[in-house]
Amino acid sequence: MSIIAEHGQLLLILACLFGFFMAWGVGANDVANAMGTSVGAKALTIKQAILIAMLFEFCGAYLAGGEVTQTIRKGILDPAYVADSPELLVYGMLSALLAAGTWLLVASLMGWPVSTTHSIVGALVGFAAVGIDVDAVAWGKVGQIVASWVVSPVLAGTISFGLFLSAQSLILRAEKPFEAAKRYIPFYLFLVGFMISMVTMVKGLKHVGLGLSFGESLFYAAIAGLVITFIGNLFLRRIKDEPDPTGHSRFASVERVFAVLMVFTACAMAFAHGSNDVANAIGPVAAVVSVIQSGGEIAAKAALPWWVLLLGAGGIVFGLATYGFKVIATVGTKITELTPSRGFAAELGAATTVVFASATGLPISTTHTLVGAVLGVGLARGIAALNLRVIRNIFMSWIVTLPAGAGLAIIFFFLFKAFLG
Repeated sequence: MSIIAEHGQLLLILACLFGFFMAWGVGANDVANAMGTSVGAKALTIKQAILIAMLFEFCGAYLAGGEVTQTIRKGILDPAYVADSPELLVYGMLSALLAAGTWLLVASLMGWPVSTTHSIVGALVGFAAVGIDVDAVAWGKVGQIVASWVVSPVLAGTISFGLFLSAQSLILRAEKPFEAAKRYIPFYLFLVGFMISMVTMVKGLKHVGLGLSFGESLFYAAIAGLVITFIGNLFLRRIKDEPDPTGHSRFASVERVFAVLMVFTACAMAFAHGSNDVANAIGPVAAVVSVIQSGGEIAAKAALPWWVLLLGAGGIVFGLATYGFKVIATVGTKITELTPSRGFAAELGAATTVVFASATGLPISTTHTLVGAVLGVGLARGIAALNLRVIRNIFMSWIVTLPAGAGLAIIFFFLFKAFLG
């Protein structure tokens, strides 16, 4: 308790700095998952993608990021083991943030799209198991999170596979694909608008003090879906059925229609990513703030200060603006060749999965989700459409991430303990 009283201000400043550093890593590395497909499909330029992502990542993180934050903060470590020495919890959370942020910096410099969720969960498990007690880790909760890393790519891949097959059968294989696109795209637009509005109202508005019932949320989300459909139709009317000047594709005009749709799915994916992955940066910060403000008490439930969500959202946007371009430029082109219709199916499938996870408080990996979604779209065209060497490298980087986060966290934990404890 005396350490908390003596160094409380310093520990709070360090928590904010490390939390911002971790959020920078999320923005620099993970936001490529939200925007890589749009850039790869040439629906958006890198500059446009970054501007869109900055707005929607911030809104998702700030408005809808609270539920997953609770899971990361309280679910993995049993607070009973550190009740008599709260400073150990503080050191652990600081070391986890610094470890995960350091690994994300390395990965971003190397251009590897790794999981920020893997990084922070590995770091939390590492410091808790070695620095406190093996039994302090809620292994059942960790098991659920690990299971979600398998479930999320499979679920996203299945949804994306189904969406692309529906687009193929309804539009691409129609006798007049362009007319079919004009007929069916509004339904996809409504789906995007409805899905993203639903998560905002069911979850996000809790944090700004405007609670709606589930029925009211359904009603307003349906209205929002209609508004998005109307706006999308204004863009669609400008697209004319013109033959491809190169003569390479009979679907050139159809793909231009899907490119409009991809702008909306990119916004949805960025919002969904912000709502889910902000927890990786601010969950540990919120735990430190709670302990220090209560003078060393580890509360079973503590309010999440608004400025902590703001810190995480700002860090994500800063990371995206300063270094996000590097991973964005590679994610959209390496796994499989993307067109706007394929990219749309991958993005909407991934966004739906991430939104579902955010609503249920399950901290899935957006990286796994989007890779699963892109694999699903690629498989719809056959195994030859996938770059298996790149997929193998991505899987290898995922395997390394967890022990890297754990190892760094253990080192930093004992350094904090030595210098402050």
